Amino acid sequence: MNDKKERALIVGVNVDYQENFTKLMDELENLALACDIEVAGRETQNLIEINKPLYLGKGKAEEIAVLAKELNVDVVIFNNELSHTQLRNLQKIIECPILDRTSLILDIFSRRARTKEAKLQVEVARLEYMLPRLVGLHSSLGRQGGGSGLSNKGSGEKKLELDRRRIEDKLSDLRKELEELSKDREIQRKQREESDIPLVSLVGYTNAGKSSLMNYMIDRFVKDDDKKVLEEDMLFATLETSVRKIELEDNRKFLLSDTVGFISELPHDLIKAFRSTLEEIKNADLLLQVVDYSDPDFYAQMQVTKETLEKIGASDIPVIYVYNKSELMLDKLPLIDGNEIYLSIKEGRGMNELLDMVIDKIFSSYKRCKMLIPFSDGSVVSYLNEHATVMETDYNEKGTILTVECRPAQYEKYKEFVIEEVQ
Repeated sequence: MNDKKERALIVGVNVDYQENFTKLMDELENLALACDIEVAGRETQNLIEINKPLYLGKGKAEEIAVLAKELNVDVVIFNNELSHTQLRNLQKIIECPILDRTSLILDIFSRRARTKEAKLQVEVARLEYMLPRLVGLHSSLGRQGGGSGLSNKGSGEKKLELDRRRIEDKLSDLRKELEELSKDREIQRKQREESDIPLVSLVGYTNAGKSSLMNYMIDRFVKDDDKKVLEEDMLFATLETSVRKIELEDNRKFLLSDTVGFISELPHDLIKAFRSTLEEIKNADLLLQVVDYSDPDFYAQMQVTKETLEKIGASDIPVIYVYNKSELMLDKLPLIDGNEIYLSIKEGRGMNELLDMVIDKIFSSYKRCKMLIPFSDGSVVSYLNEHATVMETDYNEKGTILTVECRPAQYEKYKEFVIEEVQ
């Protein structure tokens, strides 16, 4: 068995002296590492604007071709998404497989997808990316081709047309399958909405600590290791949306969801393909935006999250900003300022305070009262046990006495049974 890692040369164009260019190149290197690719070298060029036919200058492209041979790399990875023309022109100069940032992210998603829905979503995004680039992909296509069974080496126009038709047919089939899964997800979502349990969604940049926060809550309130989500120090460790019911000590409960992390220049096709998964975020009552406060570029990452939430129509949902890994930057924790909290998930410092903030946000409009429900109205007791938070149950000769906390609409619906308001 050959465990030899692929070697790559990473290449980027710094357009008009971007402030975050070095960070984007570091991120590209981490994306390569997440694909088990060893980065053997890095080449950059400063340009006022991208060279449309070739992405970078012709002389620089020729330098990269020589360097790729000297370093004996298996692939050259570019930091921006390449058009089919750029890919075709570069391939004529650089005689080894070429990837861009988008195809690398697609590769990672393809490796990490576990559920049927995630695998279908990634495949749709990958094929949509490939379709306009068939002419330029050449040997790169063989590397990315994965499960499609397509190879484009030395193909002529008829072969290209055949490949196009195959991809279009496959896309059509995959979209139908996704549509069915999306309907199932919609049914599950409606069932959750009907249960009247608040939904809290974890959002943020990839590798900020969302899965760590989810697993902390599972350890504390669920106590079932099988319910935990994958938690690794790598980009895109989580692709699937995981929803867990968190039942607090006082019988209150809410749903907590963890979903795919965001990243700079997250491919449009991926956002589109994962839209049904990201719909979970849109339906949340509260967002916890997890931020890696120890990262020097945390503010830029927050902007990426903000822009992605706007794209999926989730920018109006209340947010608590959770500045994780603050133990690396601050001595005193937790630190709370309005809807911001600086804490350490790893050390558990500030987690009680975060929980108090969540409870305050999602239950602030709830009504707490005592209801006396006649034995003849047993269905009301069943409903409240299932859809509200029953704090205490007692009985007298007239019926069941429930101390409940419920949504205002539920309170209005069963107001006739209220015998006492509880603070």
